[in-house]
Amino acid sequence: MQQRRTTLSQYLIEQQRKTHTLPADLRLLIEVVARACKVIGYNVSKGALGGVLGTAGSENVQGEVQKKLDVISNEILLEANEWGGNLAAMASEELEEIHHIPSEYPQGEYLLLFDPLDGSSNIDVNVSIGTIFSVLRSPDGLDTSKKSFLQPGTQQVAAGYAVYGPQTVLVITTGHGVNGFTLDKELGSWVLTHPQMQVPAATQEYAINASNARHWHPPVTRYIDELQAGSDGPRGADFNMRWVASMVADVHRVLTRGGIFMYPADKRDPSKPGKLRLMYEANPMSFLIEQAGGMATDGKRRIMDIQPQQLHERVAVFLGSKDEVERVTRYHAEA
Repeated sequence: MQQRRTTLSQYLIEQQRKTHTLPADLRLLIEVVARACKVIGYNVSKGALGGVLGTAGSENVQGEVQKKLDVISNEILLEANEWGGNLAAMASEELEEIHHIPSEYPQGEYLLLFDPLDGSSNIDVNVSIGTIFSVLRSPDGLDTSKKSFLQPGTQQVAAGYAVYGPQTVLVITTGHGVNGFTLDKELGSWVLTHPQMQVPAATQEYAINASNARHWHPPVTRYIDELQAGSDGPRGADFNMRWVASMVADVHRVLTRGGIFMYPADKRDPSKPGKLRLMYEANPMSFLIEQAGGMATDGKRRIMDIQPQQLHERVAVFLGSKDEVERVTRYHAEA
């Protein structure tokens, strides 16, 4: 007898019925984002055959050189979400200003933020990359000012990411746990394959860009030195380092089998509290990790409690298995 498979649409409808906290407009918005991720995944999989490799000859608001797929992915998400009537406005890591819904389309009460293609430095070498998104409720109904986006992560009503790897996987939360869906490319459906994902509290894996070691602040150096000392050191255990240089891929590994992901602030530019963007990367990933039983801080405070001051604000990130995040956060407090 064939086992019944639950699609994303079925899962969301069941959640709508069970929890009564998933409005129809939010369900439809998640489905639209999921469809856009399918299109992005298709373009990623074409690679050189689709002429999408290489740079676009432009820079984004962060001053980073855009890849062709950065631009394509951004346009896919904007166009897919403009006309559905679920959104008041959108914000993208690739755009300096917010994106208003065209006047010919109806507007909704939600705000969508996204990093259209995380880890794009890996595009040309065929390493896993992904899309990250976050959904807020507009505080003033149809208000579409930049200020309406500046809400702490605790106000998120949904978040998720898609990872484009050997399988295309979508991981989402609406505040009632974390669930993963694998794209069945033959049927074109997202199928529930990773129900109620949980991050183990303890771990022996960590992810950090070790090439920046000379720039780290003492609490990070102390923590990493202990891990690298292995079974002969104060931790009495051997740890493995994993680093993909794609936040989606690294966090997906942490969410799947435990670990800690770190992108700390360092000594190079005291004016920058970190590299990752609070609104487009840190908040949605922190929401997912906390919903899966993990923890996320900037070394001093819970990331989702931070009140954003700017649309493209940066932040240090320590997230993953609770025991490890608590330890490295304590080292910051002691310093």
